[in-house]
Amino acid sequence: MSNRDELETMVISVISEAVQDWDLDLDDEITGKTTLIEDLNFESIDIVQLCVAIEEKLGKKGLPFESLFIEDGSYVSDVSIAQISDFLAKETA
Repeated sequence: MSNRDELETMVISVISEAVQDWDLDLDDEITGKTTLIEDLNFESIDIVQLCVAIEEKLGKKGLPFESLFIEDGSYVSDVSIAQISDFLAKETA
C-alpha cells in the first residue's frame, strides 16, 4: 500500500477504531486535517499504540516515527493525519 490516499484512508480507519470507545465530542468526521492532540485528545501512550497499529497494518516494523514526532530535539506540538500519511508515503515508497 504505497498510494498516499490509500495510506490516509488506512490511517483514518486505524484511528477511528482506536477512538470509537473514547466518548469524543467530534464536530466533524476524521479527515486529513484532524490532529491527534488538539482534535482527538491523544496522549503519548495513544501515539505509541497508533504507531504500532500502523506498523502492524502495513506489515512493516521499525518505521522511523521519531522523525515525525520529534523536531530539533523536541517533541512537536501536534501532528495531523495528513502529516502521518505524507510520512508513510515517503517511508514506504
